[in-house]
Amino acid sequence: MNLLKTPIHANAGTELSSIGSQLVRPECVLATRSGSLYTADWRGGVAQVLPDGTENLFTGTMPDGLTARPNGIALMADGSFLMAQLGETDGGVYRLTRDGQITPWLRQVNGVDLPPTNYVVQDAAGRTWITVSTLLTPRAAAYRGDVADGFIVCVDVSGHASIVADGLGYTNEVAIHPSGRWLYVNETFGRRLSRFELRADGALGARETVTEFGAGTFPDGMAFDEEGAAWIVSIVSNRLIRVMPDGSQRIHLEDNEHEHLSWVEEAFQGHTMCRPHLDGIRSQRLRNISSIAFAGPDRRTGVLGCLLGNHLETLPMPVAGVAPFHWNFS
Repeated sequence: MNLLKTPIHANAGTELSSIGSQLVRPECVLATRSGSLYTADWRGGVAQVLPDGTENLFTGTMPDGLTARPNGIALMADGSFLMAQLGETDGGVYRLTRDGQITPWLRQVNGVDLPPTNYVVQDAAGRTWITVSTLLTPRAAAYRGDVADGFIVCVDVSGHASIVADGLGYTNEVAIHPSGRWLYVNETFGRRLSRFELRADGALGARETVTEFGAGTFPDGMAFDEEGAAWIVSIVSNRLIRVMPDGSQRIHLEDNEHEHLSWVEEAFQGHTMCRPHLDGIRSQRLRNISSIAFAGPDRRTGVLGCLLGNHLETLPMPVAGVAPFHWNFS
């Protein structure tokens, strides 16, 4: 196990260690009570990392000859997974069973094919939330910060899918606030954390800005703690930020090179940011943090997934996380 006692710009007591070693683009991390961690894996499915570091890979053959490129994943009660397909031009949500069967779960909304799809998550009310970051091809055309064509899909308990919010600045992860009153969403290149009032029928109210992020911060994944704060991870700058209910922010951890971050920021402000700015990461250890989950029996271990990594990073957290909907699933 690798251990970093003093990562760049970390709060006192923050220690990073790693688990797993053969993962491919572990973008989205899920934790369960049993101690198993699951992550999207670009070998074509979902990787499981057991507490002792043992890895299992669940994959299969996609229909129509497509290649599975899962970005967000959701663990279902029967042990299967939903995968948000982030292909070059194809999207939608697919179901993957542990014996290797992949079938379409949602390909269209309002009769229109879903473009490359970012994230999928289920909630305790039986709804499924799906995000699409942009309609542009390639997606990197939306990195420049002046594009707001992302949207959120809700699939209700009857299976009806509808677009419930649009006009978002590169829609990324969504999460239900612990109170159940709000749906939160990261707008990566809109550089803000937004929320919508979540009504009983699943409809959303108007968008509200919780907080806006400054230079070098591009919010991607999130998870809530038991005090109602949101923990936000930023690609490029490798920042882990705690956002309080009033919108105030505190950087808990970051790992980046100042000159590189300035180069990226200049491109973003000039509306010329593209793939090299995202992929050419310069850091001591972290490789584009994109996801966070609270793990361990007391949910006081943070687990970070990194777009350009081959393992997961873990660190002690100062507060326990809220149990996700899938926490007790096998």
